[in-house]
Amino acid sequence: MNRRQRLTSAAAAVAVTAGLGFAAAPTAWSHGYIGGSSSQLIARAAMPGNTGLGAVQYEPQSIEGPKGFPAQGPADGTLASGGNTRFSELDQQSSTRWVKNQVTTDQVKVSWNYTAFHATTKWEYYITKQGWNQNAPLSRSSLELIETVPGNGAAPVQGVQHTLDIPADRTGYHVIYAVWVVDNTSNAFYNAIDVNIQ
Repeated sequence: MNRRQRLTSAAAAVAVTAGLGFAAAPTAWSHGYIGGSSSQLIARAAMPGNTGLGAVQYEPQSIEGPKGFPAQGPADGTLASGGNTRFSELDQQSSTRWVKNQVTTDQVKVSWNYTAFHATTKWEYYITKQGWNQNAPLSRSSLELIETVPGNGAAPVQGVQHTLDIPADRTGYHVIYAVWVVDNTSNAFYNAIDVNIQ
């Protein structure tokens, strides 16, 4: 085999290996999380200053679980991780565990940082109720729906903002729970967002 044939064979081997790598590990570069460049808020998994995050610090875009929330989806106590045991550190809950986004108005604008543009049924946003227990695992009974944004089966657009109205009776520490419902799979993406409402 001459030098040119060896180089061609080596290049082909690299191309095949790279192709197999992409096919075998799509979750490392897909999906999305709250914290796009036009977002006022950043999700717990991507918030600067949060420590002890485990594997999710490398892939905050991958908090994926069964859709159908609140009737189905992740179990109470595993909402922040989307029921994904690889990201169970996110389910730790106390008044002091997480860095908070500071909110000073009755409206906030959020956007997702998408790394794959899945066809979308809708986005839903919940917030913890007045008087919720900050030191108990996050549960459905502690949340109420504040916004639904239809997706109409279309792919999302990077940078598009959703406006959330913060209920007037909320002050101090609360959690906003974001759900991105994918249209053509059985899953959704889940994000917990810690806020301090002033």
